[in-house]
Amino acid sequence: MSARGLARRYGDVEAVAGVDLDVEPGEVFGFLGPNGAGKSTTIKMLCTLVQPSAGSATVAGHDIVRERDAVRRAIGLVFQDPTLDGYLTADQNLRMHAELYGVPKSAVGERMTEVLEMVGLADRRRSRVSTYSGGMKRRLEIARGLLHAPRVLFLDEPTVGLDPQTRASIWRYINELRRREDITIFMTTHYMDEAEYCDRIAIIDQGRIVVTDTPEALKASVGKDRVQISTEDDEAAMAALRSRFDVTPVLAEGQVTFAIAGGEGFVPRLFAELGVPIRSVSVSRPSLDDVFMSYTGSTIRDAEADGGSNQWLRMMAGRR
Repeated sequence: MSARGLARRYGDVEAVAGVDLDVEPGEVFGFLGPNGAGKSTTIKMLCTLVQPSAGSATVAGHDIVRERDAVRRAIGLVFQDPTLDGYLTADQNLRMHAELYGVPKSAVGERMTEVLEMVGLADRRRSRVSTYSGGMKRRLEIARGLLHAPRVLFLDEPTVGLDPQTRASIWRYINELRRREDITIFMTTHYMDEAEYCDRIAIIDQGRIVVTDTPEALKASVGKDRVQISTEDDEAAMAALRSRFDVTPVLAEGQVTFAIAGGEGFVPRLFAELGVPIRSVSVSRPSLDDVFMSYTGSTIRDAEADGGSNQWLRMMAGRR
């Protein structure tokens, strides 16, 4: 799969602003970004559901504009919003999908059993979907997306709205899918822990890809520890950090946050020289949230809360 200059406008709004990407066969590729960053619009273009305003892309070797039908036959898609028929059983939902995709009748029964066993729903195949939990419905949608043996499976926010335990369960099934099926997985997410499962990640912000690499390489690129402090006067603490320690703090998620090399060794000096009473302090190695902050100037939660309208601060001084 590849894209060059892929863009989509809605009037004066540029939802996707010239995306370039390459996804290798068999790869689990993650599209990481806040809500409204352009993830779903990009996936809709790649799946031929939305016409690009500019640029080009191929999926499974087929052009998304000139060969729409071939692309659709080669892909499976799990939408962000549920699309199952709750009045039907799991079997009936899958059989309807098989007919739409032209799965040979001789292969339908065996294939249905395979995908239902893979997602742990074989014992509920004759139950109405309306009786399923949210996690079970998501697993059935993944099974449905696999039924016609696609070459590429698109997962648009596959665990959105699910509790942490159910999200972990969904990922166990996705990893099992990767082990058993020869398939490329392209997924969008705004959950940092989910992005860790991917072979490579592209961070998208305001419709543009800002960086692409493996999770470990991205974390290594940050290079500094993340220090978070809670103080009696956060504004005074931020001013002192800038003037006395030459770091660039931000107020993120209710705490003063900054990056510095050798964070643990820096803490005693912080207490001695900050000049503002410190209530609590924590030091952590770089995470994907730190990567996102480093490349965009905001945490992903703050980006969602601000809707992309604020002038984001640069977290990592001298990173570029």
